[in-house]
Amino acid sequence: MKTLSILGATGSIGVNALNIVRRFPDLFRVCALTAKSNVEALARQIVQFRPRLAAVIDDDHAGQLKALLPDDLEVEIVTGEAGYIAAATCPETDLVLGAMVGAAGLMPTLAAIDAGKDIALANKETLVMAGAIVMERVARRGVKLMPVDSEHSAIFQSMAGRGDNAVREILLTASGGPFLSRPKGDFEGITPEDALRHPNWSMGSKITIDSATLMNKGLEVIEARWLFDIDFARIKVVVHPQSIIHSMVTYADGAVIAQMGIPDMRGAIAYGLSHPRRLPLDVPVPDFPGIGTFTFEEPDLDRFPCLALAYAAGKQGGAGPAVLNAANEVAVAAFLENRLPFNGICPIIDRTLSRHTQDGSAGLDEILAADGWARKTARELIRQQER
Repeated sequence: MKTLSILGATGSIGVNALNIVRRFPDLFRVCALTAKSNVEALARQIVQFRPRLAAVIDDDHAGQLKALLPDDLEVEIVTGEAGYIAAATCPETDLVLGAMVGAAGLMPTLAAIDAGKDIALANKETLVMAGAIVMERVARRGVKLMPVDSEHSAIFQSMAGRGDNAVREILLTASGGPFLSRPKGDFEGITPEDALRHPNWSMGSKITIDSATLMNKGLEVIEARWLFDIDFARIKVVVHPQSIIHSMVTYADGAVIAQMGIPDMRGAIAYGLSHPRRLPLDVPVPDFPGIGTFTFEEPDLDRFPCLALAYAAGKQGGAGPAVLNAANEVAVAAFLENRLPFNGICPIIDRTLSRHTQDGSAGLDEILAADGWARKTARELIRQQER
């Protein structure tokens, strides 16, 4: 029996994880659940899974949550970053599923590592912002960190049985998003509704927009650098519109190992929770004759410059990736609120990065300060554009 804390329980990753818990009650039980503000969904989860602790963003949402729960249900409700950290460090917890959206996942994940908890990580921003710090703490505490992103889970699986120093390159596959074939001149009229129609995957709104700009793939490049201790020159992105090959690893002898499956996150989530065991899931294998052809192409950095910005920020290191991530979060939120055009997302990130100065590596305090500075700067740049 493995006891779980699920950070981000009401998002797509959290919901799928709880479906796995429901299906395998002899393997998993829940100690803590967290959400930001979706108290209705969280209340239903609490009633079903009976965690010891639940966390939400603030006291107002905590009050709403309490009002939705039966009076005789025993659950401690906590709030804010301290509440999320309490959920991540729940004493009974064996494994923390980090599925919060954005930079909010960093501090709870670090707290969980420091508390000796194993991590199943879906929150890529944690490694984008502070990859060196996170991986150093993972090594020092001797905990396991399992990737849950489909691409990084695919790389992890493709590396099973590798020899020392045998990896030549990592090939991260990208669907290309909903605008893979759309001319750059037509980007100005893209609406949030357009961008949220991903052709293959069902995901949360923020990651879906990141997929449309290819920023998601850029963040995954930085994540892969830290997860697999490999330099950026050996991490390549390949557009694969069918989304059947989730990523590939090439080896010194010319072999290429790929992990394949239909576009469904349940497999990666279950493997992250149960590794090294594979659980029997109702996930079909791809219909290869029906698919017929796999295609591949280079990413178009002229139409999707966010990917190039991510590579540059990753190579810069220090607090640069935190600035990239924070500016992107602000710009995507503004686009979803119809305050910024789709083709305005990348320029806001670029202008924020260009205003940032740093010297060498950055500690946690500098990274958090850079995150706050970048959010303030990006918001001001957007306000100036609205005037």
